[in-house]
Amino acid sequence: MCGTCGCGESDVRVEGLADGHRHGVSTEHGHPPVHEPRSRTVDIETALLAKNDHLAGHNRSWLAERGIVALNLMSSPGAGKTSLLERTLKGARVGREISVIEGDQETTFDAQRIRDAGARAIQINTGSGCHLDATMIERGLRALDPKPDSLVFLENVGNLVCPALFDLGERAKVVIISVTEGDDKPLKYPHMFAAADLVVVNKTDLLPYVDFDVDRCARDARRLKPTLTVLPLSVRDGSGLGAWYDWLNAL
Repeated sequence: MCGTCGCGESDVRVEGLADGHRHGVSTEHGHPPVHEPRSRTVDIETALLAKNDHLAGHNRSWLAERGIVALNLMSSPGAGKTSLLERTLKGARVGREISVIEGDQETTFDAQRIRDAGARAIQINTGSGCHLDATMIERGLRALDPKPDSLVFLENVGNLVCPALFDLGERAKVVIISVTEGDDKPLKYPHMFAAADLVVVNKTDLLPYVDFDVDRCARDARRLKPTLTVLPLSVRDGSGLGAWYDWLNAL
């Protein structure tokens, strides 16, 4: 049981690249919940996050030694993470080989979409868990075995809350929102946007049909983090993708 958000992590599975088999990932917080005083709960939450940060540091060192850039992609379900990755792969305008670790509660649908787009991918199924953590990524990297000097996308579970709290060892955090979600998301989910290095506003082709103020969204996001970069784009019609490719290549 994750002490931070209450999600279960005892049924995490990593699906390998070649054999298609699922390999169980053991965790240390899959035990039955114990009802204890709130102070004890806070201690457990702090210990879990501290352990995660320690493991994330190992991931970061492992990636840096190999010149690998890892990006943590986070969003609500349906904002367009996988679609943006597909378009990025097909655009062939990034100067590094790309591979992907996909995080979902169930199914291997997204990993297969990435493979169909021409990249290597593995799927991590978190079961009832609502986020990826550093332990899952360590085992995912071991299974993926990305090449030196490559780019690895870590597509997190669709959720604007818990993924913001868990360092994975990534170079940068990218938050994707769509114009169909409303422009009030930065202030409603401040921890996510304060943690972000880049905010991608997707589905701008729908702006004529929805009530979404891009300027307000960017302004509110920068209230939380003044150095934040905000990129409006449309995966569907391709507008704004040039700035996305430029940001990736600048890494």
